[in-house]
Amino acid sequence: MSLFKAIVSGFVGACAVTLVNETVRQFVKDAPRLDVLGKRAIAYPLMKMGQEPPPDKELYWITMGSDIVSNSLYYSLIGLGEEENALKNGTYLGLLAGFGAVVLSEPLGLGEEPVNRTRNTEIMTVFWYLAGGLAAAATYKMLSED
Repeated sequence: MSLFKAIVSGFVGACAVTLVNETVRQFVKDAPRLDVLGKRAIAYPLMKMGQEPPPDKELYWITMGSDIVSNSLYYSLIGLGEEENALKNGTYLGLLAGFGAVVLSEPLGLGEEPVNRTRNTEIMTVFWYLAGGLAAAATYKMLSED
């Protein structure tokens, strides 16, 4: 495993999820709101500690940065598998993240609406994260070619 290849691949996967979400949500009514999910994940713990969350615009940019970092680390797990299994492993990583977001958002206190508003919202949520896993896999495979 090359740490550099894994981190670069994870970063590409994270950017793919963010780019798809931020683009599609501008045009599709039922699109997931991963940005809202992320803002809540940052704001709620602050509020529980008695702290005031940053203003919405600032919170948005903090969320975007946090999402890129956390999703980069997650998708960099692609580097733990064999290079010939990158596509399969990227698929697993993406599906696990997508289904995790749909299933765990409410129990984690982040609400249902951002990713569970409609059946289409749930499906798109899974596909956005799957796109990230496939982007990470394709990048890892490309960087692994001699």
